[in-house]
Amino acid sequence: MNGSGPSSGPSLSNLSAVRQSLPPSPKVARLPNPSLTNGVRTNGATPANGSLEKEHHIWLVTGPAGCGKSTVAKYLANSLHWPYIEGDEYHPKANVDKMSAGIPLTDADRWDWLTALRDSSIHELDQGHDGVVLTCSALKRKYRDVIRVAPYFTPNLRLHFIYLDAPEDLLLQRVLARKNHYMGANMVHSQFDILEPPTSDEVDVISIDVSRPADSVMAEALDRVLNTIHETKANLQK
Repeated sequence: MNGSGPSSGPSLSNLSAVRQSLPPSPKVARLPNPSLTNGVRTNGATPANGSLEKEHHIWLVTGPAGCGKSTVAKYLANSLHWPYIEGDEYHPKANVDKMSAGIPLTDADRWDWLTALRDSSIHELDQGHDGVVLTCSALKRKYRDVIRVAPYFTPNLRLHFIYLDAPEDLLLQRVLARKNHYMGANMVHSQFDILEPPTSDEVDVISIDVSRPADSVMAEALDRVLNTIHETKANLQK
């Protein structure tokens, strides 16, 4: 990707695009070669065939309601030929009922949801995929930290976040324009009330301004993903 926008793509304002539903996550196992850490064996030796172990990637697209998580994540997944996980599909009915009624979720409401997303991502990689793209608001740092546990169980895994950044008033306009979605406009402010934008020490996060046209946002997201993957491979070969 040279940074130019795609010839066509969904608008970020049309956030009620078709969502892909995935089955509940089964119990998952570690990825192959658990003795590897970032492509190098823990004793400092490379694999017997002299080649480095392939890295796997989880790209988590985050941000408050209306920022375009599904649009950007589905574009990335389609471009990279990776599976896509829609985080909203993993909320239990109790969570959906609360949000539909305009009641903000608590930390306790989110723990099992975050764990299910983490496990489902690893399960997809276990099926032989090089990477997976998923959506999750991940509004607080501790929510992101739940997902950050994944590489502890899969040492050849790289975890990345894409934070879609936009002011509250813009996201409110976008949510107001949505149809048939349980996340009402009144929930936007509640999300900003608890939002903890990624800080500079969260080095696994890429921030992207989404107050621009959709094509520009998607092009930048894909370009930065490809650059990150290229840099990972280059570092492993040093």
